[in-house]
Amino acid sequence: MNPSTSIHPTAVVHPSVQLGEGVEIGPYCVIHEGVVLGDRCWLQNHVTLCGPSRIGADNRFHAFASVGQRSQDLKYQGEPTHLEVGDRNTFREFVTVNRGTAPGSTTRIGSHGHFLAYSHIAHDCAVGDHVIFSNNGTLAGHVEVGDHVVIGGLTAIHQFCRIGAHAITGGCSKIVQDVPPYMIADGNPAVVRGVNQVGLQRRGFDDESVRRLREAHRLIWRGGKNTSQALEELRAWPDPDQALDLLINFISTTQRGIVR
Repeated sequence: MNPSTSIHPTAVVHPSVQLGEGVEIGPYCVIHEGVVLGDRCWLQNHVTLCGPSRIGADNRFHAFASVGQRSQDLKYQGEPTHLEVGDRNTFREFVTVNRGTAPGSTTRIGSHGHFLAYSHIAHDCAVGDHVIFSNNGTLAGHVEVGDHVVIGGLTAIHQFCRIGAHAITGGCSKIVQDVPPYMIADGNPAVVRGVNQVGLQRRGFDDESVRRLREAHRLIWRGGKNTSQALEELRAWPDPDQALDLLINFISTTQRGIVR
């Protein structure tokens, strides 16, 4: 064990666990076989980490978080599956994260995420960087969440849905189709309410880019056209920027359809 690591006497750490420098493990934590924990991670108390899981540096786990547990999918029969977590995430009280289901599959979480109490990331999900999950934000299996997404409190997202980068969902929303990038989705079932203008401005999007996204929103959701017609018109716009290209590509590749 690294001499800079601190393990409370009541904690249980499997001998195979790999601990980085400066790790602090609090009272009654349990770390199971197959966990790799990066430098300066902090476990408050009663935290459970299961493996195979590879967790980066500077992650913080608050009381009763349970990360890397086996898939809840009934098809799972105990095969080796994985969890990968980036750096500098915060997992608040009672957050749960499951590994993949199929042999060799992986649940992935990026870096700089903030996962509030009771939020849940199910098997085989892929979560980007700089996300915020408010209390009880819940992902079913195989959900993809882009960078800088905000999941509102008590939001439930159906399996195989995608949430595009810089999107935000309202509290208590029911998401059963893809939420395109940059949009606000709210309701039960959710509908697109508009462009996440405040969030985009906070992240440095210039006024012209935001204006074009608002025009794209009006065309897709209020222009009286079907999705294919709206995309065809968007592709004909002069001087497309990166934000518009991402929006077009996301909608073009949807499998479940987009929230309308």
